This record gives sequence, C-alpha cells and structure tokens, in this order.
Amino acid sequence: MKKKYRGYIFSRSFNGERLPQSVQNLVIREFCNKNNFIFLLSKAEYTMENSYSILKYSLEELKKISGMIFYSIMMLPNDKKLRNFIYQRFIKFNKNLYFALENKKISSSKDINNIEEILMIKRTLNYCIKKF
Repeated sequence: MKKKYRGYIFSRSFNGERLPQSVQNLVIREFCNKNNFIFLLSKAEYTMENSYSILKYSLEELKKISGMIFYSIMMLPNDKKLRNFIYQRFIKFNKNLYFALENKKISSSKDINNIEEILMIKRTLNYCIKKF
C-alpha cells in the first residue's frame, strides 16, 4: 500500500526568496513520484510573518497519513520551542517529515540534529559578507 503524504508550502517569502505556490507544489509532487508516495494536496501557510496556524492545524491529521513533505527546511519556524514541538509530534506518532528541496527527512530523534545544523548554517549565511 502506498504511503500518503500531505504537502506544506508557503504563500509568503522565506530565506529571502518568494517562490510561487505552483512551483513549490511541482517540487513536492515530483518528490512523491520519485518515492512512490501518494501526494495529498498541499496546505499553504498564511501570508503573515511567523504564522504557523495552518501547520499546527495540519499536525492533527498525522494520525491518518504517513507524514508531511515541506517544500524546504527553511520553512521551519525560527522559534526553537515551536520547532521542537513540531519535531516531537512527528516522532510521537511515528511519522516522517520530509523536506523536498534538500531531500532530507526526520523519522527519529537522531535526525533532528542534522536538520538543526543545516538550519543554523543557512540562517547564519544570511549575515555573511556577500561582496568585497
């Protein structure tokens, strides 16, 4: 039986970029095709900065699906407590959280450190000198 995954996309910019929802969905759909998953239509987060209402609501669906696929790791909240809450929901229900752009996943506690390192590096790079 194929596993069902819900997509998660943004309707606002993230990491200094703004991608159309259609492009984010294409990437997630292709990720599902490559992994032989059933793609459930993505939920799009509200435009307001730091809003994660749709994501929090979507976590209630974890009991019925195999997990979620975010377009990117950079869609995770800046707030570490909220990130940890999200991680723990997936682990508690034994579900997978994928990041299509980076081809990474969280399926257990040991995967969280890798994702946190990537987040820290990407967010730190935003403060580095870009031109000499």
